Amino acid sequence: MKEAQLRELICTLACSLFDRGLTGGSTGNISARTADGGLLVSPTGTSFGRLDPARLSRFDSQGQLVDGDKPTKEMPLHAAFYETRSTAGAVVHLHSCHSVALSMMPDVDEDNFLPPLTPYAIMKLGRVKLLPFYLPGDPQMGEAVRGLAGKRSAVMLANHGPVVAAKDVEAACNAIEELEDTARLAMLTRGLNPRVLTPEQVSSLVTKFDVQWDS
Repeated sequence: MKEAQLRELICTLACSLFDRGLTGGSTGNISARTADGGLLVSPTGTSFGRLDPARLSRFDSQGQLVDGDKPTKEMPLHAAFYETRSTAGAVVHLHSCHSVALSMMPDVDEDNFLPPLTPYAIMKLGRVKLLPFYLPGDPQMGEAVRGLAGKRSAVMLANHGPVVAAKDVEAACNAIEELEDTARLAMLTRGLNPRVLTPEQVSSLVTKFDVQWDS
């Protein structure tokens, strides 16, 4: 994809997420690999609803900012995913309401944040790791992701928001929407003893769709 097209696509997808209430105000950030190995990144303090393709932060293949506005303060998160997952072509971070609410619940499984309610979160995300609370912009968030050694495509920052890496920016946006939808289902059915997928059903999904699951 040509860089001009990628710039437009990043802004279109971000605006769609904003318009549907998946991240508000100037929250959230998004990045994608360019054809030459660089990165396009949403600037700091910008709204997903009003990103300007011409002002996206542009990094070269050596990680140096070469054009555009100052990047998001969450660059350590993005860099950690790109450095540890060779398949990562994009990273998206939102402050989506239901996933944040679920992260506050005292009985959530830190190693497998989302309950197995539907097949799609398993297929698109694998196991989601719940990370502790960090101050926004804290480089330790990136170190926590590096500590996973590339074994997770998605993490949930407690009391903050989800972060998802995928092969391209469309796949990353689709996956993080699935994360939020599953968290919403979990909150809607909380305390109602819903029928979840059985371990056998989860195992079948993992096998059929070649999901990274055991790590």
